[in-house]
Amino acid sequence: MMRPFLALTFNGFREARRNRVTVVVGAFAFGLLVASSLLTNLSISTFDRVLTDVGLGIMSIVLVLLAVFLSSGMLSREIERKTLFLIVSKPISRSQFLIARFAGNMLTLAVLLLAMGVLFFIQIGIYGTLFTEAQFVAIGMLFFELLILSSVGFVMSSFSSQMVSATVTIGAYFAGHLGGDIYEMSRKAEEPFLQLLGKAVYYVLPNLSRLNYRVQATYEIPTPMSELLPSILYAVSYSAVLIVLASFIFSRRDFK
Repeated sequence: MMRPFLALTFNGFREARRNRVTVVVGAFAFGLLVASSLLTNLSISTFDRVLTDVGLGIMSIVLVLLAVFLSSGMLSREIERKTLFLIVSKPISRSQFLIARFAGNMLTLAVLLLAMGVLFFIQIGIYGTLFTEAQFVAIGMLFFELLILSSVGFVMSSFSSQMVSATVTIGAYFAGHLGGDIYEMSRKAEEPFLQLLGKAVYYVLPNLSRLNYRVQATYEIPTPMSELLPSILYAVSYSAVLIVLASFIFSRRDFK
């Protein structure tokens, strides 16, 4: 069963690569990363910080938008084109199909992240700025942020339309970065119900702020592995739970 799974995974990767929006977004990201070097002329004293901050920021925004687009629309397109029915008629379950498509989605994002990272470091090398460990950490942890967002998108697309999936995934992105603020607001609330609700929202929503290390990269702050490993395990565990949930819903969905 491993061969059909890998075939579906790489097929999903090729499908995403052939998608014009993916190509346009990828080219747009590369163009912005190159153009971002122009912004460094505005700040001479903090040249390397501006270069790192702008480059990683653009990389994050573009890949997040791409992750939302791919995760919320991949299953919908398979259903609309009825290719899903041809695949599941073969000896492969709906759950395996969904997981393979998710793996293909993450492979696409990983390749684009790697390509943008290489361009980012080439850009740094051109301007004579030193590479830092914090920059590598920020780029690597961005992948795990994309992992969670893609999982949210796949859960939503397993039972809803592409528009609803994209809207909820974008909402999860913003809420995930505001989780700490939500928790603090709930602590200050006078009503016990609001305190309980705020804490419940904080623990249910993905905590994406713990995967954001762009500030550390900008100010060259090293992060110990003892801090990175719990964040990585959190992202992988959270994503695994969502994909299991998506597989459960998708396998019982009626497409008639």
